[in-house]
Amino acid sequence: MIARDGACTSIWQYSMEPYGPTNKPEAGMVYDVAIVGGGITGLSTAWLLQKAGKRCLVLEAKNIGFGTTGGTTAHLNTMLDTPYHVMIKNFGEDNAKLVAHAAKEAIALIKQNIDDLRINCSFKHVPGYTFAQNEDEAKELDDMLESCQQVGVEVAYTDRIPVPITHNKAIVFNNQAQFHPLQYVYGLAKAFEEAGGVIVENTRVKGIEGDDVISITGDTTCQAKAVVFATHIPIGINLLHLRCIPYRTYALGVRLKDEKDYPYGLAYDCKDPYHYYRTQEIDGVKYLIAGGCDHRTAAEENTEKIFLQLEAHVRTHFDVEEVIYAWSSQYFEPADGLPYIGHLPGHAANVLVATGFGGNGMIYSSVAAITLSKMLLGEETPYTKLFDPNRVKPVAGFVNFIKHNATVAGEMIGKIWPADKLNALVELAPGDAKVVKYEDATIALHKDEHGNLHAIHSSCTHMKCTIAWNSAENSWDCPCHGARFSIDGEVLTGPASTDLEAVVIGRGDN
Repeated sequence: MIARDGACTSIWQYSMEPYGPTNKPEAGMVYDVAIVGGGITGLSTAWLLQKAGKRCLVLEAKNIGFGTTGGTTAHLNTMLDTPYHVMIKNFGEDNAKLVAHAAKEAIALIKQNIDDLRINCSFKHVPGYTFAQNEDEAKELDDMLESCQQVGVEVAYTDRIPVPITHNKAIVFNNQAQFHPLQYVYGLAKAFEEAGGVIVENTRVKGIEGDDVISITGDTTCQAKAVVFATHIPIGINLLHLRCIPYRTYALGVRLKDEKDYPYGLAYDCKDPYHYYRTQEIDGVKYLIAGGCDHRTAAEENTEKIFLQLEAHVRTHFDVEEVIYAWSSQYFEPADGLPYIGHLPGHAANVLVATGFGGNGMIYSSVAAITLSKMLLGEETPYTKLFDPNRVKPVAGFVNFIKHNATVAGEMIGKIWPADKLNALVELAPGDAKVVKYEDATIALHKDEHGNLHAIHSSCTHMKCTIAWNSAENSWDCPCHGARFSIDGEVLTGPASTDLEAVVIGRGDN
């Protein structure tokens, strides 16, 4: 089983052994492109560039699939989290059509890679269904259908849905898809290496400097003519951190009592946050994958309760034999509803980024690979302007932008920086955690199951917000920009690139 950025085990990571790269980086080599991040975005981009003749290096802080790629529910859809009628209102009909085309092109690219590289990853085309359970949701469904038809997405009303949930209206999208994301990414990695590409795992990038030739620093030092940040959210401090809102989403892998009850297709309700369902077969065993209950990162004090809520919801509608897997994952919601793919604001033109995918990471990862590879190969694409990270959309994104950064300001004002030592501890039961104030410091304390106390400075190393405990994943999460840390302060998820400092616990002298 591979490692992932949390204590819970996803259905994907359990079935995979560590990848183990074979090619070694060349000393003194100036690579054409260095891709930071070994998830689906980074390896999809790396494969397209290496195949086109570029010399590429992939740098992964942990192991391939450690982040959101190993925690997705792997829906491939043209019905996106930002509905097309909202896109039309905010960006115009032509741009909404372009997004719809990009989603179709992304699924086609994944299918082409699977066919060309003979990747066994359980890919299949399936229909997708969205259903309403009250009149307001039915009206939303009408708007969704009309706008989908307007932008060229194939959709129609339907009398049936594949899940046993009462509804009053439903629509069906054809030519959606599903797959095993880590098997797919491993297939890309193998092809990338066979074409001469280099993957370096367990090497965290902490910074870059330079223009024509960029020096990359961190756990290793190397040089490249261009850099792509495919790290879900870029490291450092950047304007995009103020435009991307971190969220947690939850998923279950469930065995049902009756084989006939597994749904064929993808299904979504119209709740906010919505629930989603599909079937996945792994090693001859079928699972119902159900997800939802999203919330802003670190906004929920009891994350274990969220799993119980999701399980109760699933048991209400399905005859469950056993919940086998339960995990959560992170995504970043863009302020105006579209991802940021292209030139990283505030950096040289040869520094690119892909972020803000919302809940459509499997689709936008391939959209990013197409867009970024064309940019680096000097080819034209209308996606460059559409997804430009430097765009300003005050009408579409202003409200979310202000609300998000008001929250950030609230987290950053009035915090007290940590001290060097402790001589008094709060009472904690094994498994408990708490951020406490002691004299002139705030510290994050966690007592593990053996009664050992772990203490770290509570200010996120990204922008000094105070971290909060995630009891389900046994991690410290930052509510401002989504950085996440282990119980001992090790970075699990960016944008932070530096671990939290451990607090030395002693009797003290005062």
